[in-house]
Amino acid sequence: MIPGLGALTQDTLWCFSQLKGTVEIGATEADIISTVEFNHTGELLATGDKGGRVVIFQREQESKNQVHRRGEYNVYSTFQSHEPEFDYLKSLEIEEKINKIRWLPQQNAAYFLLSTNDKTVKLWKVSERDKRPEGYNLKDEEGRLRDPATITTLRVPVLRPMDLMVEATPRRVFANAHTYHINSISVNSDYETYMSADDLRINLWNFEITNQSFNIVDIKPANMEELTEVITAAEFHPHHCNTFVYSSSKGTIRLCDMRASALCDRHTKFFEEPEDPSNRSFFSEIISSISDVKFSHSGRYIMTRDYLTVKVWDLNMENRPIETYQVHDYLRSKLCSLYENDCIFDKFECVWNGSDSVIMTGSYNNFFRMFDRNTKRDVTLEASRENSKPRAILKPRKVCVGGKRRKDEISVDSLDFSKKILHTAWHPSENIIAVAATNNLYIFQDKVN
Repeated sequence: MIPGLGALTQDTLWCFSQLKGTVEIGATEADIISTVEFNHTGELLATGDKGGRVVIFQREQESKNQVHRRGEYNVYSTFQSHEPEFDYLKSLEIEEKINKIRWLPQQNAAYFLLSTNDKTVKLWKVSERDKRPEGYNLKDEEGRLRDPATITTLRVPVLRPMDLMVEATPRRVFANAHTYHINSISVNSDYETYMSADDLRINLWNFEITNQSFNIVDIKPANMEELTEVITAAEFHPHHCNTFVYSSSKGTIRLCDMRASALCDRHTKFFEEPEDPSNRSFFSEIISSISDVKFSHSGRYIMTRDYLTVKVWDLNMENRPIETYQVHDYLRSKLCSLYENDCIFDKFECVWNGSDSVIMTGSYNNFFRMFDRNTKRDVTLEASRENSKPRAILKPRKVCVGGKRRKDEISVDSLDFSKKILHTAWHPSENIIAVAATNNLYIFQDKVN
């Protein structure tokens, strides 16, 4: 089923209406969605799953008969991006799971995207074909070679219309550069290079060169027993091709300038919030680990997501974030059980809206949170098959921590931690969002009156 996203109204922060339900990708472990990404125009939406598949959805054009109806997203292309592999030197299986997808800006009729699993990045070309050539001189209509002695006339081949076919072809394969699992890829604003990051290193690639990359960050200690932190996410600045940031499992963010030195082991800026001693606990280091880092579209701010909060940092102020939003602070008392069932290690992503005024991130029980930076209002919404009728408006949800529970509230003890929204995406210019809930993709748009 595909849902639809929400319009700002006076009484609620957002009203969400379904487009046409939820898209159920499948029902096995391989069908669990592992990444979601809109292209630069928002006309295409790509998802990757644990089975190594990429599914691309295309937005329908507005109908002349229904001018006010927004275009819905339908399946445009599906292809197998990665296959399971085996590293014989290390006796390790390499999963086919798609970790990240990043689109390149469209330069011609074709679309290009990067997809990566734990070890290999691939550049894919997605193109349409609606004509086929006919009337070859050396081949017959079946494609068989003709005897040159039988050819008495010269024919000019012509293009005949055919059913639309969408083809996905791998144009580049960037392999054998990462010892550890790739967690991030980011396309540079020069559109000639991109970077890939694993737990200890970040590599810079040129799109035209597949057999060589340049190592720009290496935090691997000489003695692995001295290892204290790992790289968790990395991203290029949206406008300055020399600048990038990467986050760590210690809750710190480093901004690097490639003009300063070839190897960016020395950061230009270091963002870290001092820990409140009163909140110190056994789980402090785990929940402070940053799972996602994103530049704002303007390039002025950085947004980070840790286990319990979303923080917004100003590039000009390193000592503390300018905004901190509590995503699910009611789970602070549940950290022990979340540690035992490994949920405390879940890696939630966060996204900006097109104007950087609203941020969104996921939570448990198929809840996702939105925070308006201007009004400081927030809302909790649920992506659920039960309330995903076409054009249905999503109602805000509330979690009851203790005391008497109201009719429309859900108890913190009733939350389903197996239902989690880790991956979300926001249309670059409109109020349309995509939310991945295990093997279901929900697309919401603002309410159309």
